[in-house]
Amino acid sequence: MREPLDSATVILTRESTKGQFQVFLMRRHRGQDFMGGAFVFPGGRLDDGDCDPDLLRYTTGFTAADARNGLQAPDLPEATALGLYFAALRETFEESGILLAYDGTGQTIDLAEGETAGRFAQYRLQIHDQSVSLCEMAEKEGISYALDLLTPYSHWITPEIESKRFSTRFFLASKPPEQIPFHDTIEMTNSIWLTPAAALEQQKAGKILLMPPTLKTLEELNEYDTQNELFRHARSRRIQTILPEAFVTDDGFGVKLPHDPEYGIEAHKQSPRPEETSRIVMRDGMWRAER
Repeated sequence: MREPLDSATVILTRESTKGQFQVFLMRRHRGQDFMGGAFVFPGGRLDDGDCDPDLLRYTTGFTAADARNGLQAPDLPEATALGLYFAALRETFEESGILLAYDGTGQTIDLAEGETAGRFAQYRLQIHDQSVSLCEMAEKEGISYALDLLTPYSHWITPEIESKRFSTRFFLASKPPEQIPFHDTIEMTNSIWLTPAAALEQQKAGKILLMPPTLKTLEELNEYDTQNELFRHARSRRIQTILPEAFVTDDGFGVKLPHDPEYGIEAHKQSPRPEETSRIVMRDGMWRAER
């Protein structure tokens, strides 16, 4: 059994004039061996550079202890905890173009247009190919990274049956006002803003593909109408590790979540929540959440 690699993903949100808040989803290239064709949140694995202690110089007082406390992971090394925040920030910048950072006046950086937007579009490519580091970009531009804008939400671990496994920390972040996300053309082929309700409807209709963690997360987000409600809940939420347990059905396969009454991994078992879906099953080529 392979040990899961640390990774981070960010649920970008924005308010909508048409009711429920929206989330930003991007479609991965169909040819990719991991989640090809699926709509996902920005994210990726923890790199060594994300744990560079010099990065602390480019935050607004955020500490490694703050990171570990935010993740509710007292046993996680502080360098790893802080690195996961930077991985979330970096991957979001690489994949969506959204940069969670403050300018010299303490305002979120404006990347909507002009020369600044062009420079940071180039940085986005350089960060991706590792020809420029986060430290170097911050030093050149006089910015500080806004780790305080990341709100830890959940922790998912890929099932033990999979050969490629990740231990992924999910964060919430509201889109900065003067920034417009756009998917990269390296790993993604499309992007869209959808309300959680609309995303679930499109999944059910077979218009988009959502993998189990994304599907279940959107079900949870659909319980809220506004960003304020969602973020307020997230800040008081107890984060419990979710390690799905694979199982076989008569006509396919699926995963049981820790609150499923028949979940069998004792170390991660949670109290049953009969009002919620508790297993996700592959039916007719689509993942379906079921009770």
